[in-house]
Amino acid sequence: MFDQVLNNLPGFATYFAAAFAILAVFLTVYALITPYNELTLIRQGNLAAAVSLAGALFGIALPVAVAVVVSHNLFTMIGWGTVACVIQLVVFGVARVVLPHLAEDIPQGKAAAGVFVASLSLGVGLINAACIV
Repeated sequence: MFDQVLNNLPGFATYFAAAFAILAVFLTVYALITPYNELTLIRQGNLAAAVSLAGALFGIALPVAVAVVVSHNLFTMIGWGTVACVIQLVVFGVARVVLPHLAEDIPQGKAAAGVFVASLSLGVGLINAACIV
């Protein structure tokens, strides 16, 4: 039983590292395109920023997890992960159009704005995950 786990550990580590790298790159780019610093706001206790960032994280993690499961090789998984990143960044752009005062609402701690962005990210992430073939 443990032989199978040990034999598959290098593959696990490779996919895990790639998935983690995709998440890290996404969060870095996301932080750069948002007009506020989520981590600073979260450290200050801003619930709207925390909820919004958590939604973005789950919204990218869902399709990346599915990409790991369905991909036959690492490059396919990275490709689907890249597609998921682009989709989630577009989602944030859509949220800014729908909520034109988002750049002020999140720093002001308006939870409704954070919940909306999180819900949009999660909903699109779930659909994105389901569409990966």
